[in-house]
Amino acid sequence: MKVIIIEDEKPSARRLQRMLDKLGLLAETMLHSVEESITWFKSNPHPDLIFLDIQLSDGLSFEIFEAVEVKSAIIFTTAYDEYALQAFKLNSIDYLLKPIDGDELAKAVLKFKAHQFKEQQVTLDFNAIKNLLISSTEPEYKKRFSIKVGQHLKLFTIEEIACFYSENKGTYLQTKQGRSYLLDTSLEQLEEELNPKLFFRVSRKYFININAIKEMVSYTNSRIQIKVENFDEQEVIVARERVRDFKNWLE
Repeated sequence: MKVIIIEDEKPSARRLQRMLDKLGLLAETMLHSVEESITWFKSNPHPDLIFLDIQLSDGLSFEIFEAVEVKSAIIFTTAYDEYALQAFKLNSIDYLLKPIDGDELAKAVLKFKAHQFKEQQVTLDFNAIKNLLISSTEPEYKKRFSIKVGQHLKLFTIEEIACFYSENKGTYLQTKQGRSYLLDTSLEQLEEELNPKLFFRVSRKYFININAIKEMVSYTNSRIQIKVENFDEQEVIVARERVRDFKNWLE
């Protein structure tokens, strides 16, 4: 049986190789990147079994299968959490969660041998797995803000917010209906909490929602003035050093 290991961390690859050796499996070939793996698969007979790390030094290992048709059986080695691993279960793929446990490795090998003995062929939807993994690792951004007004709490979703701005050492939330509310935070903290696809910090003072922009006008010194929905009393200007990034953000 021909076995290979695709793993960018060489100590982890060597450890797995030693563990497989104890189970009677010889993994002579170890590959460490997407590029190296593609080159190898194009010039060598494909193995019976691949132990495949997901995140390699130069990209996701799924890029290998976009370049080369690989029909080998695959056991994933991964540090992704249980949510991401739903993808493997749905596609009848076995996986080993890092750090790899010896007993779990032995079970995975037995499962592979059982499939091999029954001559069962598993069809893998790599695109579905890749998309789920990517979506599961995207940052979680704030979807709503709760603000205390007197004895009451008001809840605002991201869709209701036109912008955030600082004034007199305070940070304010401005709604699309034209109301302002004081927040217990700073624009610097908001920069980590807001989805950069929706909000852009145009200057030290303003964070703008792309869906609240009514109009953009050329301004002095190559700057841009923004008209924000129901926010006419404030002059919102894109800082000169941020104009290029702002234009890129709009695209």
